[in-house]
Amino acid sequence: MRFLSTRGAAPAADLVHALAVGLAPDGGLYLPATLPRIDLATLAAAPTPAAVCAELLRPFFADSPLATDLPALCGEAYAQPLPLRALAAADDYVLELFHGPTAAFKDIGARFLAAALQRLRAPGTPPLTILVATSGDTGAAVAAAFHHRSGFRVVILYPRDGVSARQAHQLGAFGDNVLTLRIAGSFDDCQRMAKRALGDAALRAALPLASANSISLGRLLPQAGYYAWAALTHWRGTGRALSFIVPTGNLGNALAAVIARRMGLPIDRIVLACNANDTLPRFFAGADYHAQPSRRTLANAMDVGAPSNFERLRALYADDAALRADLTAHAVSDADIRATLRAAHARHGLLPCPHTATALHVLQRLRATGDTQPFAIVATAHAAKFAEVVEPEFGHAVAIPKPLAALLARPSHSETLTAGDDALLTRLRQLHNIGWLDTAQPRGRT
Repeated sequence: MRFLSTRGAAPAADLVHALAVGLAPDGGLYLPATLPRIDLATLAAAPTPAAVCAELLRPFFADSPLATDLPALCGEAYAQPLPLRALAAADDYVLELFHGPTAAFKDIGARFLAAALQRLRAPGTPPLTILVATSGDTGAAVAAAFHHRSGFRVVILYPRDGVSARQAHQLGAFGDNVLTLRIAGSFDDCQRMAKRALGDAALRAALPLASANSISLGRLLPQAGYYAWAALTHWRGTGRALSFIVPTGNLGNALAAVIARRMGLPIDRIVLACNANDTLPRFFAGADYHAQPSRRTLANAMDVGAPSNFERLRALYADDAALRADLTAHAVSDADIRATLRAAHARHGLLPCPHTATALHVLQRLRATGDTQPFAIVATAHAAKFAEVVEPEFGHAVAIPKPLAALLARPSHSETLTAGDDALLTRLRQLHNIGWLDTAQPRGRT
């Protein structure tokens, strides 16, 4: 299996190279050269989410050094419950992806990537710095996955005023080989800075870098596994294809659903639920694609005005008309998020996070139009991570899951950095010059 850049100006890469570098040399994102069709009978016989994921990904890993390790990689990634629960109304479901160590769906892809890169690491090679921009949940998941892994260090960039208090505490709670930077700007600034560093040839020559954002194939591909598992679970039980409503910001999670459907899984419609950052809803309604400055909302992990994976999504389709015919997108205001949170338990039997609430609100819109198809909303994070948003609407405190409570009990450290490309490049060179991997300690305090 070869992997091609979305921009078409870089040589085809093998799996190992595509996993290791993240960005292609031409600045594009890697995609498989082909998306093979999967035999449903073989896939349906797989008894666990990890086994389904291993079967789904087998063609991509064939003839790679990781081929024999693939079942173990999927086992590490899917070491958490993955319930598909029925909601109060018929044909309404929720796929819960937040039962991992940082209480967010990103734990699955981050664990897979960390396990894969660990196995690919040759003895004696220089340490690899994982650079990750986060709008709230990605950074903690990546930090947890790489924490204390020999030969790796993680640098997290997050918008100083753009995450919840508990998310910020999580991001700074690791230390050791994890450094957390509070950026005086937006998530778009964080993402731009990370891409600039990843594309700096001189820096990469001195300091091996890799990405763990959703631009990384090592995160994207395993995420297709949970859509495969949920669709197969529903199909085996009902004989019907399942549709998904996916909260989305940077589009990685939704893209994973598109890949699973393209590979032959019984998935009907894929609907994108966005917050007030409406770059995607505008495009899918017929406007030209224009990235916008991100706006702060209650669903902060989706505060993205320039979704990176749109480039990948566009590359999968013949033209924009075909893309618009295959997906739809809805913008959900903060007022609608609050109203959905208030009514969620009584109406649906659910206590969602603000991001999951966007999907729940879109489900309500679809049902109000008479849409009766089976839909699963994708629950991307535990509500306890956003106590200051959800608890006033629920009218009571939310129980904190044990893994999250353990992180919140640790001290939290981070340092502030200006939102400039040169500031990050300078800081990374400083870290390299002082041999940070051997002396890594938290710098600064939240």
